[in-house]
Amino acid sequence: QLAESGGDLVQPGGSLGLSCAASGFSLEQYTIAWFRQAPGKEREGVSCISSTDGSAYYRHSVKGRFTMSRDTAKNMFYLQMTSLTPEDTAVYYCATKWDCTWSTPYDYWGQGTQVTVSS
Repeated sequence: QLAESGGDLVQPGGSLGLSCAASGFSLEQYTIAWFRQAPGKEREGVSCISSTDGSAYYRHSVKGRFTMSRDTAKNMFYLQMTSLTPEDTAVYYCATKWDCTWSTPYDYWGQGTQVTVSS
């Protein structure tokens, strides 16, 4: 089971940190990811950390602004977001998947947490 937290209303240019807690399995063995879905839009991958070598990948629009990390001791992973824009407004989900290829489907995900960027 995955559970996200940390979503909030934030002003453009602001920062926000999301957390994802895993229970019932060890995250260390899984490729982990964040994806988001805005109203009326397709789901889109945001970031991913590979279980193979720990490499992190980001979609182009968030590269340099978002940082994904994990804490295997706590069985949690995180998404630190900076320089937020209204285009980042979406429900954010943490998930597991087979690999960090963007087209690889997600296996498990949480209930989502709302991030709204607005003045």
